[in-house]
Amino acid sequence: MQIFKCPFCGTRNETEFRYTGQVGKLRPEPASQIEEGEWAKYVHFTENVRGPSREIWTHMTCGEVFFMTRDSQTMRVLATEALRRDTQ
Repeated sequence: MQIFKCPFCGTRNETEFRYTGQVGKLRPEPASQIEEGEWAKYVHFTENVRGPSREIWTHMTCGEVFFMTRDSQTMRVLATEALRRDTQ
């Protein structure tokens, strides 16, 4: 089992988190005009880089979405960073 660090709640068990997406992977628009093959490629294929990878994750307990930099070879979490910017 892995331990992830939510930028808002701190260190938690991996079961509280869900992978949300690959950073920089843009949804094809307008969705209503996208061919099935292009849509399937968007949904099912990722870069799957070897080594450090920047991803978007959601902490299901607090509902916050954040960036996680993770080494895809070692599964080690290198950093987490809040997606939102507080305006205080």
